[in-house]
Amino acid sequence: MGITKSEIFTPQQNRLASLAKVLGHPARIAILEQLFKIKTCVCGDLVEEIGLAQPTISQHLKELKNIGLIKGEITGTRVCYCIDVENWEEMKNTLSSFFDLSLPENHCC
Repeated sequence: MGITKSEIFTPQQNRLASLAKVLGHPARIAILEQLFKIKTCVCGDLVEEIGLAQPTISQHLKELKNIGLIKGEITGTRVCYCIDVENWEEMKNTLSSFFDLSLPENHCC
């Protein structure tokens, strides 16, 4: 976040912003949906399924892995990716807590 002075925000605010940023690209949503659909995957399968170039898919996988939503296991010359269940649950809780915030009854702007 550099320029936004992330140190002045709470760890929860920074985490929520990072999650939102990673989820803010439709290719990453498509990758996650595909991983849920088939439970595990290799990068080549994602290229065929999603229709983006392999380097583009790899970059999106890197972002998803860096935030912890997926994990990869090296099998020979391939990397098999899957959802990181523990981190996925944490993300769901983080997003739910944020979206559960409610306005006061007499909300006026």
